[in-house]
Amino acid sequence: MRRNVARMIEPFVAVPSYTVDPAPAPVDSAGFGEAATESTRVIHAGGVAVSAGVPASAGATVPTPRTPVPGEASRPNVAGLGPLARFAGDPRVTDLFLNGDSGLWIDAGSGLEAQPGWHCTEAQARQLAVHLIALGGRHVDEASPCVDVRLNDGIRVHAVLPPASSSGTLLSIRLPHSERLSLEALRANGLLGTGPEASALLERLRTAVTGRTNLLITGAAGSGKTTLLAALLGEAPPGERIVLIEDVAELRVAHPHVVALEARQANLEGAGRITLEALVREALRMRPDRLVLGECRGAEVRELLTALNTGHDGGAGTLHANSLADVGARLEALGALARMSPEAVARQAASAIGLVLHLERRGGERRLSQIGRFELDSRGALAVVPE
Repeated sequence: MRRNVARMIEPFVAVPSYTVDPAPAPVDSAGFGEAATESTRVIHAGGVAVSAGVPASAGATVPTPRTPVPGEASRPNVAGLGPLARFAGDPRVTDLFLNGDSGLWIDAGSGLEAQPGWHCTEAQARQLAVHLIALGGRHVDEASPCVDVRLNDGIRVHAVLPPASSSGTLLSIRLPHSERLSLEALRANGLLGTGPEASALLERLRTAVTGRTNLLITGAAGSGKTTLLAALLGEAPPGERIVLIEDVAELRVAHPHVVALEARQANLEGAGRITLEALVREALRMRPDRLVLGECRGAEVRELLTALNTGHDGGAGTLHANSLADVGARLEALGALARMSPEAVARQAASAIGLVLHLERRGGERRLSQIGRFELDSRGALAVVPE
């Protein structure tokens, strides 16, 4: 089965200017782990062999990878991405977007850029999506056309197939940093701003973590919420037990005692699904010193607020929100999914969350733009007061 997948996916990695050896490769270096067939040729790209299931002249072209800077860190464990591995290996790249046969876009820190030399057919894009989702232990088909998985080393892959997508197979790949970034590293990268204010903010965040303040990190997709959360958790004392709960595991925390729980998709028979709400309840039985919900986006917010209101200090979570002022409304909307009244959400959130950290991304740069606290206004509604 995998051999057939490798044959179907690999053709569009060929680069005509590279030399071609007629001998088959014993294992394809794109990461599919199968021996090459008799019809397979090996294409050498900068000394790295990449198998292709058709003659090189029939393959589509991709740009020559950027020459690494001496001493620059590389991103390991990307071979499983097949023909996308050459882009993912660049440590600057944070996101890859494959839009069916319409092209490939990457974000290397300066916003999205199209790759004009890239081409693949819709059939090849679909086959690659099916393969990557299978590597993550899940399945994607017409019955389940939208699937999110985690691959090795924290790589996150989201796939959407037609008919849910009207523009062909879509792949959105989020790549973790090559290293686990500390708060100090984030300050050096400008996430906390510049100048003396950045150093003061760094110390304030460290104090919040060591003081076991419950934190909620908010912002748009790709604004750096997961990166900041992982760095904050890395500041926790080593003797504390951190329990992570995620829909798809992304958090990579530099801490000696971290255990992780991950939600599970139902199988082909519709059984075996494990929800975030269930995992939060299970985590409470694991004696966590810090309970962390990677992302609040549904009814699980009820379990999180309940847990953080029952003596589990030092917890954290992330939430999508447009601005600091919109966080209260977002929590009320999620609470409604759990059949919580706005008043109940307001009281629980104001009591449970000690600090709200809002991130923004503009011009390809990520910034911690606002800090606030929850308060109840004169009507008892939830409000976020900037600090």
